[in-house]
Amino acid sequence: MAAAASTDDPGLRDAVAGILRDVRARGDEALLEYTARFDGFQAPDAPGLRIGVDQLEEAARSIDPDLLNSLRAAAENIRRFHEKQREHGFLEIEPDGSILGQRVAPLRRVGIYVPGGRAAYPSSVLMNAIPAAVAGVDEIAMASPTPGGEITPVVLAAAHVAGVTEVLRIGGAQAVGALAFGTDSIGRVDKIVGPGNKWVAEAKRQVFGVVNIDMVAGPSEILVIADDTADAVHVAADLIGQAEHDPDAIAWLVTTSAALAERVPAELGRLLERNPRRDVARAALEANGAIVIVDTLEDAAAVADLRAPEHLELLVAEPMVLAGRIRNAGAIFLGAHSPEPMGDYFAGPNHVLPTGGSARFASPLGVYDFVKRTSLIGLSAARLRRDAPHVIRLAESEGLFGHAEAVRVRECGSA
Repeated sequence: MAAAASTDDPGLRDAVAGILRDVRARGDEALLEYTARFDGFQAPDAPGLRIGVDQLEEAARSIDPDLLNSLRAAAENIRRFHEKQREHGFLEIEPDGSILGQRVAPLRRVGIYVPGGRAAYPSSVLMNAIPAAVAGVDEIAMASPTPGGEITPVVLAAAHVAGVTEVLRIGGAQAVGALAFGTDSIGRVDKIVGPGNKWVAEAKRQVFGVVNIDMVAGPSEILVIADDTADAVHVAADLIGQAEHDPDAIAWLVTTSAALAERVPAELGRLLERNPRRDVARAALEANGAIVIVDTLEDAAAVADLRAPEHLELLVAEPMVLAGRIRNAGAIFLGAHSPEPMGDYFAGPNHVLPTGGSARFASPLGVYDFVKRTSLIGLSAARLRRDAPHVIRLAESEGLFGHAEAVRVRECGSA
């Protein structure tokens, strides 16, 4: 079983804790120092750590028009899908006049972390910011490092398309600290979402409780279930598509076809030769790849449920039937025409998914991550009189006399 991002390294934990303490204590001054030290960007002052909204618009105008159109088309698909996740709450008025309900309200301010420099992920901007915008979040602050002062135009263009309201030129654990605690120039947020390296992941883990977070993500994962109808080239390409993320990425094939299992390694070798990230992908496949042969698709479904993968592809004759037998997966891709990258970039469902087996209990990022629910309780006098004896009895069974008394003085009209 894979694990989420590791904190087995006590040096990492202590270093991140030190950065967070420093940012909490010294605020903008600490941010300026860490940005100069780690990113090689010397901002003149705290306002210099910001990127203006006008620069986002300029970036959108500067990139290739076809790329901008693709960003907008992807954003529309993502927005349309996530609008279906809106919650409206409920309010029930009972015959005696009692009111019971649940109010759903957006968070006021959230932070999204986006890797910067050579690691440019405009798709992550869209996937993290658009559900927040759909939820009705007032302020979406994006933190992204700019190594050497380098600004990635396509990331800024994506921020413009997604509705980001504020962009900060900060990264690493210090960015997480600034968003969690706030500084003189940066308002604290209610939740931090988005991918990052081990420093970012550990910082998110440590600030949880001060703010909410989406998850502490581990390495990217794919599990492909294939039968004898699957194309070995498709299988190999899809395994490489995950393996090229990182040497720690995980790529498994579970198949009922021994013949397919024999063909796939040769296709992996052939496709790796033409992949510019072949060294990364090969390292991941050698360390974390697996081909598992099972007797039946029911056995394959059992493997998937135990593994609870981030991405699950079903390259089988009847993918919907098999999907109905699987409980644990972040996202399920149905059939040969639904390769995982379509979900990464364009289909509409969110690509921020539970990793490390946490799909057993966790869900993809969604609109529901950017709202909070408040219970509403308004009882009539008749309802209070009817239910008071039960509440008094239950409270006293727990030894909480004050709880019982708060009801008793109302029920009886005196102490």
